[in-house]
Amino acid sequence: MEQSNPASKKDKIFYIATSNLLNFALPNRSYYANMQPYTDHQYQKKLTVPYELSKNDKPDIYAFQEVWDEKALQDLAVKLGFEPSQVLAPVASNDPSSALTAGRGAQDTPALGIISKHKVLEWQLLTDFPDLAVIDIPDVGLYKRFNRPPLVAMIEVYGQPITVITAHLKSKRPYYLRDEQGNRLEDYDDPLLRVRAKLRSLCMRAAEAAALRLFMIDILHNTRHPLILLGDMNDVTDSVTTQLLAETSEVIYDKAMRDVALFDAARVQTSYGWMKDVAYTHLYQGMPEVIDQLFVSEEFLVDGKFSLGEVERVDYFNDHLKHDYEDRYSDHGIVRAKIKLK
Repeated sequence: MEQSNPASKKDKIFYIATSNLLNFALPNRSYYANMQPYTDHQYQKKLTVPYELSKNDKPDIYAFQEVWDEKALQDLAVKLGFEPSQVLAPVASNDPSSALTAGRGAQDTPALGIISKHKVLEWQLLTDFPDLAVIDIPDVGLYKRFNRPPLVAMIEVYGQPITVITAHLKSKRPYYLRDEQGNRLEDYDDPLLRVRAKLRSLCMRAAEAAALRLFMIDILHNTRHPLILLGDMNDVTDSVTTQLLAETSEVIYDKAMRDVALFDAARVQTSYGWMKDVAYTHLYQGMPEVIDQLFVSEEFLVDGKFSLGEVERVDYFNDHLKHDYEDRYSDHGIVRAKIKLK
């Protein structure tokens, strides 16, 4: 009688994680005009801490936000056990032949990146909003493009194509008006203007969430295709903007919505479910919250009709957030999920 291979199920386990690296740039490279470039020592620290946090169970797929230089991400990838060729950060490319950057890395705002030990079949950047997501921002005008284009990769994991999307949505920070030279046009100390500036930021984040949601519905609707969305969504799981992305709550009223809804991996994990109640990935004005999200489609629900796998565990790495700000490599924690395919 033929014996089953006890390692076969283990072989279909993979880890996927997300981390905002907080202005991850090469040393001696200017990224913001008001920020000093990193020294070689500071750069080495930026490389070391993410490695120390995830060295025991290093992810197979890792999504990153706030990447200025693809070469820096390649340096981190090698430290984490990847090959430089497994790094994808097109908007931060340091290759002089790049049509997007001409080798200068990201400009004006940091970019997104993915490193993967599994084969990337294809990738794309999301730039323009669908018409249904375009809105008029107060005092600014039509908002119709992503400020930081989400990175979409189709990755083959043990023969199963999975769409992985990493995004970094507009922050809660007030959006004040400036002139073309970058000079302030509004009084930052005026509490009434501060409210209007926060309203602009909220509108921008909502439009980005809607645009990304519309894109994902096209992928998910009646396809049985697995999708993972992860990154810095800049608001908590049950916020209006994050639920605009996921629409998880709609499933309560309409079971058919499972087809296109996304589910918080921490809430659908099959072990250590209590961890979701004590987790945080960011301190916003001193308050701990989870704004770095990892969502999965219904194909990763263990009891799903069309289940292709399950989220076994979700871990949060955030000890560095307890340090003084100048001693942190980032102001965000790491979220990592262990997923088992059938």
